[in-house]
Amino acid sequence: MLNLRRGVPLWVIALVFGASLLPGCLSGVNSRADTRILPIAPANTCLVAPDEIISSINPLVYGVNHGPWAVITDITLPLAQEAGITMIRFPGGEWGDENDLRPYHIDQFVMLARQMGSEVSLNVRLLGGSPEKAAALVQYANIDNDYDIRYWGIGNEPTLYATGRGDPEYGVEQFNQDWRAIAEAMRAVDESILLIGPELHQFAADYDRTPKDPFGLDWMTEFLKANGDLVDIVSIHRYPFPQTFVGGTASVDELMAASQEWDAIIPYLRGLILETTGEDLPIAVTEVNSHWSNSLGGEATPDSFMNAIWWADSLGRMIKNQVAIVNYFSLQSQVSIGGYGLFARSAPRPTYYVYKIYRLFGDTSVHSVCDHPDLSVYASTDPEGGLTIILVNLGAADVTRRIQIEDKNYTPVSAFRFDEVDLLHTLPLPAAETLDELLIPGYTITLLQFE
Repeated sequence: MLNLRRGVPLWVIALVFGASLLPGCLSGVNSRADTRILPIAPANTCLVAPDEIISSINPLVYGVNHGPWAVITDITLPLAQEAGITMIRFPGGEWGDENDLRPYHIDQFVMLARQMGSEVSLNVRLLGGSPEKAAALVQYANIDNDYDIRYWGIGNEPTLYATGRGDPEYGVEQFNQDWRAIAEAMRAVDESILLIGPELHQFAADYDRTPKDPFGLDWMTEFLKANGDLVDIVSIHRYPFPQTFVGGTASVDELMAASQEWDAIIPYLRGLILETTGEDLPIAVTEVNSHWSNSLGGEATPDSFMNAIWWADSLGRMIKNQVAIVNYFSLQSQVSIGGYGLFARSAPRPTYYVYKIYRLFGDTSVHSVCDHPDLSVYASTDPEGGLTIILVNLGAADVTRRIQIEDKNYTPVSAFRFDEVDLLHTLPLPAAETLDELLIPGYTITLLQFE
């Protein structure tokens, strides 16, 4: 349950009680309890309804992971700044449960986050850690140095402790006790911090496929029962590929189909949270990429052009499903450890450009739908009355569709396309007749802005 006396940001309060508490949003909007019948797309049409508001968009959906193993250089820092990355989770991955964070780690990380204009999310060690060590980090960051780190996680993927950390009987009951002791110690130092958990790996869309502990208990259900009163933001991780430990990389078709899973995963988790805690707690996807393995150099591996198409659609679906925080894994990775970083040593990988595209997105998600199975459409408005539309073609074939904007007269002001030949580039402004028959090439992202 959220304790509003902790100094919870307005976006968190709004996610729980409706968007009327957010400045600049229409009052009384609470799309989670929405029973409206939204319009469907006519034949051969992508329909956008700017007056049918879905929700305010939390800016923290444009986040990443980062860690001591990764490097941002003088060459890549300006590019990272241009991407509009809003949150950096540190240290991402298993490093934080294998090493103690030191004060100099926090100093260097906060400096980078401030250079990038990003919010900080810090994970303390659970396995091998202690309440005293965690509390000391909060003391150092927020009391001794006034870094004002609001977002704190505890441990990383405890669902793997039994199989990957040498304790075959580590289950959710032990985790719940360990997590709670650390959480209470941290909050005793700074009651304003927001706690993120439980950071489960490979969360899925139904009970049968979500992680279970060595004794058959469901990790998320038992965590919410035990610690739903302390956790502020409920977190999961998801990497759809490889699907087994001996599996290979995804094919292009498999990757393009995988983004649809968010339309099942997030509603299932939201329903479980509400059923178990009685509260509609915000959801965070704090680690996500297409592959959990160190895949590189394939047609659909994380360093590929196709990964960017998948990520643009996945991110759009999470925004539509009102996820509060999203942290892509990760900001940078060397070729020697895999292609999952937005940056290699000195240059961006294709998925980097998805952030530049969504940086132009507005702050309010509105209803949008296409009638073609390979074509996704995402739309937003901004306080100045602007409208932004993102079209993602997940198929190889070109698609021609009418872009129908309901109840408003809008004028195109800019257009961009991301394709494999030119990556992100400017398009000529579409005329009205062009919007009646807009060509969206296969495997592309198209962004249209209107005023």
